[in-house]
Amino acid sequence: MRLLPLAALSAFALGLAGAFAAAPVKDNDPYLWLVDIHGAKALSWVKTQNAKSDTVLKNDPGYRRDYETLLAILNSNDRIPEPQIVDHQWVFNFWQDANHVRGLWRRTPTAEYATAAPHWQTLFDVDKYDRETGKNWVWQGTDCTPSFNRCLIALSPGGTDAHVVREFDPRTGQFIEGGFSLPEAKSQARYVDNNTILFATDFGPDSITTSSYPRIAKMWHRGEPVDRAKVVYEAKADDVGANLLVFRGPYGVVPLVQRQVTFFTADYFLVTADDTAKQLPIPRGAQMKGVTQGQLVFTLRDAWTPAGGKAIAKGSLVAFPVLAFAQTRKMQPAALLYTPGPRSMIEASVSAGRDAVYAPIYENVIGSIHEFRFANDKWTETMLPLPKQGSTQVVSTNDWGPDAYFTYQSFTQPPTLYHYAGTGAPKAIKSEPSRFDASNLSVTQNWATSRDGTQVPYFLIRPKDTKGPIPTILYSYGGFELSLNPWYWNDGHRPIYPGEPWFSKGGAIAVANIRGGGEFGPAWHQTALKEHRQRAFDDFAAVAMDLEQRKFSTPKQLGIVGASNGGVLTTVTMTQHPELLNAVVCQRPLVDMMRYTRFGAGQSWVEEYGDPANAPDRAWIAKYSAYQKVKAGEKYPSILFITETTDDRVTPIWARMMAAKMEAQKHDVLFYETAEGGHGGGVTHEAEAEYWAMSYTFFRQKLGLGSGDSTAAGSAHSAAPR
Repeated sequence: MRLLPLAALSAFALGLAGAFAAAPVKDNDPYLWLVDIHGAKALSWVKTQNAKSDTVLKNDPGYRRDYETLLAILNSNDRIPEPQIVDHQWVFNFWQDANHVRGLWRRTPTAEYATAAPHWQTLFDVDKYDRETGKNWVWQGTDCTPSFNRCLIALSPGGTDAHVVREFDPRTGQFIEGGFSLPEAKSQARYVDNNTILFATDFGPDSITTSSYPRIAKMWHRGEPVDRAKVVYEAKADDVGANLLVFRGPYGVVPLVQRQVTFFTADYFLVTADDTAKQLPIPRGAQMKGVTQGQLVFTLRDAWTPAGGKAIAKGSLVAFPVLAFAQTRKMQPAALLYTPGPRSMIEASVSAGRDAVYAPIYENVIGSIHEFRFANDKWTETMLPLPKQGSTQVVSTNDWGPDAYFTYQSFTQPPTLYHYAGTGAPKAIKSEPSRFDASNLSVTQNWATSRDGTQVPYFLIRPKDTKGPIPTILYSYGGFELSLNPWYWNDGHRPIYPGEPWFSKGGAIAVANIRGGGEFGPAWHQTALKEHRQRAFDDFAAVAMDLEQRKFSTPKQLGIVGASNGGVLTTVTMTQHPELLNAVVCQRPLVDMMRYTRFGAGQSWVEEYGDPANAPDRAWIAKYSAYQKVKAGEKYPSILFITETTDDRVTPIWARMMAAKMEAQKHDVLFYETAEGGHGGGVTHEAEAEYWAMSYTFFRQKLGLGSGDSTAAGSAHSAAPR
């Protein structure tokens, strides 16, 4: 099953999961005063910049329409309530809408969930709790006991990665006095049984890694003081951190401590009955997906030859008999379930249920779902009958029964949720309505040639029968093995619901599957790591050039957008190829690559970018770091920075400093910073609608797309380049 996310379990991811572990800064950069994130001077600067952006963007007549359109979709009650199977008979869901801005955690019986209008039982109301406590708490997830009589709830102030953990009784709806509780930190906590948790947190001096994550894991039994909890594992100070995984099902419990050596490598330790940790004989590049019938399932980032076995290629899906290992403490034979081809990959939402493992497998960025069953010491594979030409994802699987939920969607087809009962074909049980008229849109997959000759795919979504170039937004990410598979514009980290704000007015959007992502497996990512980072930038520029060479757009009509690691991508592209672009939207970005390890969780990403403290790494980073490359007198595209004060992962520092420097150099720059949100797409739907409405408004202004009625859209649609 896929657990409801409990905050820091996935906190090692930059895009898509630190306290401000700021090392002393000794240089004399004139904008370093902006690193005082909550300082009066810095916040006064933010306030001034926000007012400027409000005047330029929010006073645009199209902004309010876009905001209201986006907010109405985000709050609509006809969205699919994403199911999470937590115990034997219930479907759980976290839900936000206009009446529940912060959200409800709720459940309904499995059979009831399949109906058109299920009756939900509210378990925890975040808005109500905020009112009672007078604080702005943000839901970060939960983990529950096997009997579901206790749950650990994680709540963060303003959306930070740091959060508090409190034990909750779902039957009474109250927090438990004297129950398991952890103060605000980047903690992790998982039930091993009804009265025991495995946890890692800030225990004081020397208990946090240089990447700002806990390094010590302990076992805490109910009734004992927390300072009596037994240490089961200690990671090193220069590791990324100690991560926790606990799998439960009819087979029993498999508690693991994951020593995150680097962002991409880890050692795995099985916590035994005597609260000691025994290292598993599996490779460091393994990515855990779950347990079924005593088989621990994972994918490989690197090739692996098990002791006494045959070589297994990187990107493969593998099973290891973890329970047999726990009993014998001896190496067990691993089984190969699937090896992707050169243009395919296994998507991250692989999940193991009671009876089977379900894996989304993509070929040329188009998905399918494969079912793998283990019986009589053999694995069998079946491709499930689902629609093609879009994206497939495993939403949730049942550790205690045969059920699984999948989704299918594409750039023009809204999500459909499928229930699979373990036999026959998956059954469509819920679909979202169309959010815009897609009948006048075409979706094509094109290929651009990068500087080194590599063929790079990209999707282009634009009005049918359009003649000549039109305003186009180009989006990508290009890092951390994160793939950009087709989606129905429902992920706030990416352009959301562009039907009314963009498509209806004659605009296009391109999505580039550049190296650094995972679209073609680990190798597609690894070929753009560290000293090869320039390849990702070259790929992105190649797509921009291809759009213009094919006369889909022009430099005056082309804008780019990216968030987080996408901030590196967009600012580097802006400084390396200003001639290709006319507008940039840079959201919660990483920018200054010569200093990025000094703040937030930056130290955890050195395996992606390299470490600027090391001379060889510094040399290649210096060749592209946009903060150092930007200069006065150069003609750059107009740029809008959007960030959050409470982002304790990337931090708002880099957007602030880059905006201040560019403003001083007399470039066309806007900056907007919200008070809360963490490193995410906004903790409320209002915040998400706000920053995307600002983004679309900015692009319309700069790329020459009409912001008014359909007449203006038609005029912009056929307008000559400006």
